Amino acid sequence: MWDPRYLKRIDFRTLPIILILMTISILVIISTTSVVHGVQDEIIFSPLVKNQLRAFGLGLFVYLFLICFDYRMLREWTWFFYLGIVIMLIGLYFVPAIHNVRRWYRFPFLPFDIQPSEYAKLVVVLTLSWFLEKKMQVAKQVKTFLQASFIVFIPFVLILKQPDLGTALILGPIALVIFYFGGVKKSIIKSLVIVGSILFGFILLVFLGVLSHEEMRPFFTKFMKEYQYERLNPDTYHQKAGQTAIALGKFFGSGFCKSEFTGYNWLPYGYTDSVFPAFTEEFGLVGAFFLLGLFFSLIYFSFQVAEVARDHFGKLLASGIAVYLAMHVIINIGMMCGFLPITGVPLVLISYGGSSVLSTMIALGLLQSIYARRFAF
Repeated sequence: MWDPRYLKRIDFRTLPIILILMTISILVIISTTSVVHGVQDEIIFSPLVKNQLRAFGLGLFVYLFLICFDYRMLREWTWFFYLGIVIMLIGLYFVPAIHNVRRWYRFPFLPFDIQPSEYAKLVVVLTLSWFLEKKMQVAKQVKTFLQASFIVFIPFVLILKQPDLGTALILGPIALVIFYFGGVKKSIIKSLVIVGSILFGFILLVFLGVLSHEEMRPFFTKFMKEYQYERLNPDTYHQKAGQTAIALGKFFGSGFCKSEFTGYNWLPYGYTDSVFPAFTEEFGLVGAFFLLGLFFSLIYFSFQVAEVARDHFGKLLASGIAVYLAMHVIINIGMMCGFLPITGVPLVLISYGGSSVLSTMIALGLLQSIYARRFAF
């Protein structure tokens, strides 16, 4: 069940990438939370930096622990995790709101707030992988598809009501990919892809200026609330600020802790949602391509794990985690570049936030647990 010898069998290409991404995260938090340029030690190691370092430390511990843990044992605990996360999502409606939304549990003995929706994405991956492996022989039946969809639907609705649109929408691509590898009927998957492509295409056309946001308002507000449609507004200050910070970076950036736009808090949420433009302003296009290369490598290696997994459960689990990582990167960078609405999706291992860091490290630990047992029978 737990064997430290598997630490020798991991994909060592991923560990340097993880550590570099963590370093970049700390640099961005230092830069964006410094009150004045030319900061001093007490400002550099601010509470936010210390909290992120603690989260990274805990995340690395969990990562190493899960590598030694046999991921196949998770089958026995799947429904326990699923019911637990649903109860936690429901429980949010009975605790005080934080920042006017119900997304976090706050415990005084923890260095960061607990955000159940971050862990819900992984639990959905785990539950769908277990369920479709169990239903392998009847995966093409419509009944199996409806049951699997119900597994996704419950946390989707609970997360959407927080409200947390970005996190809820990530469940869609995750489910679609697991359905595909899980053997769900191809005609159903094609229909879902067509519907998803139409919705994505509409959003993209609005944000590219092909369709006018104001001209489309009368039609869409017939079945959407005003505040919901306003999320599709490509001309918000946050959208423009993100694009401005990226543009100011030019090729080589302004340098560490030398940004004007981000450094003086003109970029909102520079250490959470907007870490990509904050990083790009200081390190430029060269730094942006370096960061994108790191993410591409991490996601590519993740899909390779799905390819070498020895069992169907491992393949489904690895493919779902790979999409989980990819969608966070695509959505976060897409919304900061002005292609997608800003929905609060963190950039994995870069954005400040203990729940995001810990859930990502759990995902990466499970991937390496699968990879380390690729020769097991």
